Amino acid sequence: MAKDRGQSEDYSGRLKRLLLSVVLLCLLGLFLLWRIDSPRVERFRAQVVDRVVPSFDWAMAPVTGAVNILRDFQSYQRMYQQNQDLRRELQQMKAWKEAALQLEQENARLLDLNNVQLDPRLTYVTGVVMADSGSPFRQSVLINVGTRDGIMDGWAAMDGLGLVGRISGVGRNTARVILLTDTSSRIPVTLQPSGQRALIIGDNSVAPLVDFIETPDQVRPGDRVLTSGDGGVFPAGLLVGQLAEDPGGRMRVRIAADYERLEFLRVLRSYATEEIETPGELIAPFPLPGTTPLDPAIAAEASNG
Repeated sequence: MAKDRGQSEDYSGRLKRLLLSVVLLCLLGLFLLWRIDSPRVERFRAQVVDRVVPSFDWAMAPVTGAVNILRDFQSYQRMYQQNQDLRRELQQMKAWKEAALQLEQENARLLDLNNVQLDPRLTYVTGVVMADSGSPFRQSVLINVGTRDGIMDGWAAMDGLGLVGRISGVGRNTARVILLTDTSSRIPVTLQPSGQRALIIGDNSVAPLVDFIETPDQVRPGDRVLTSGDGGVFPAGLLVGQLAEDPGGRMRVRIAADYERLEFLRVLRSYATEEIETPGELIAPFPLPGTTPLDPAIAAEASNG
C-alpha cells in the first residue's frame, strides 16, 4: 500500500511539472508572438483580441465594479472633507453673525443714549455697567461713574429704552444702581391715558407689582407707565413700561428697559427745582418784549390784594 501511494505521488508531481512547463512555453510563445512586428501577426493579434476580449466581459465585471467602488469612495471622501470644511466655515459665520448682532445692539443703545429727547433742564452722564450683585434678595448693578462725575444718591438711571432704577450708594469712581425689580424699590408713576396715579413695588420678579391705583376700573393692560414726579423721587415723564395683568388678576408693569443686556446706563442729573414761596415771585422782574413797564405802586397793590 505504501508503494502504491508513493507511485501515485510521483506521477502527480511529474504531471504538475509537465503542465507548468506547457503553460510557461505557451506564455513565452504568446509573448514572442505579440512582440513580432509583422502585418500578418498584427492581423492575427487583432482577430484574437476581437474573439477573446468580448467574451471576457463577465470576468472583467468584478474588476470594473471594484474600480468604480474605489472611485466612488474617493469621491465620497472628498465630499465629506468639503462638508467638514463647510461646517467649520458655518460655525465661524455664526460666531461673526452673533458678534455683528451684539455690535448692532450696542450701537443702537449708544444711539438711544445720545439722541433721546429729554427735558432741556436735565443733563445726564453715561456710565458702563461693570457688574451686578447676583443676589436673589438684592438686585442692583455697579457703574463706573461716581462723585468725580457729580453723581448723587437718588438720581434716575436709564438704558435708552426706559427707566432702570435709581442711584443708591456713590463712591468716587463707582455708583450702585438699585433696579426697579428690587424689593426696596418704590416708584410713584402715572398710568396713561387715564392719568391714574399708582406705585410700582419691586418684588424681585421681572415684572414689578403696580399697587395703590386710584381708580383701578379706569386702567387697562397695555397702558403706558410713566414716572409721576411725586415726592421728587424722579423727574416726571420717564418711561417705565406697559401695564400687564398676571394670572392672579394683579396689575404688573412690563419694564421697557432691557435688563438682559444692561451695558450702558444714563444717569439723569436731577437737581432740586427752585421753590416759589410767595405769589410776588411769579412777577417777572423785567418787562416782556412788546409790553409797557408796570407801575411799581400798581404792582405792589396787586401783590397785596
